[in-house]
Amino acid sequence: MPLYEHVFIARQDVSGTQVDQLIEAFTGVVETGGGKVVEAESWGLRNLAYRIKKNRKGHYVMMNIDAPSDVINELERQQRIHEDILRYLTLRVDEHDEGPSIMMQGRKERGARREDEEGEAEPATEAAAAPEAAASDEKPAETTPEAEAAPAPDSDSEGEKE
Repeated sequence: MPLYEHVFIARQDVSGTQVDQLIEAFTGVVETGGGKVVEAESWGLRNLAYRIKKNRKGHYVMMNIDAPSDVINELERQQRIHEDILRYLTLRVDEHDEGPSIMMQGRKERGARREDEEGEAEPATEAAAAPEAAASDEKPAETTPEAEAAPAPDSDSEGEKE
């Protein structure tokens, strides 16, 4: 049978026990159709990127499902008419990831995003540090009377004057 990752967002007004009841209800829908829910993770109450039906937060839940496509269609139909579900997304995957999902892992468990975050910060080069030291040690350059008396260059170029 095909493998799916299914994520849905429930309203912020729903309590944690009601979210667990939603998970059980949707697991029942999958199992009555001949599939099985391999794993269900509740990611908790999180901020939404934008308002959805006047909600700024939502309870996120991810389910790893092993079921035929008609069971997934029925699950999505049930969620479409359920008033507590704001959004859902189902993706077909080749295999389910072992262990907790990325959302459940801590920042240190995930690893660095970029190369410069892996180790220490890059040391400042002497060239970059030299202008700062020179600027703080030396007095500002004095302007000569000739530089002050020189007229400012016109903004028009030579070609426009002709």
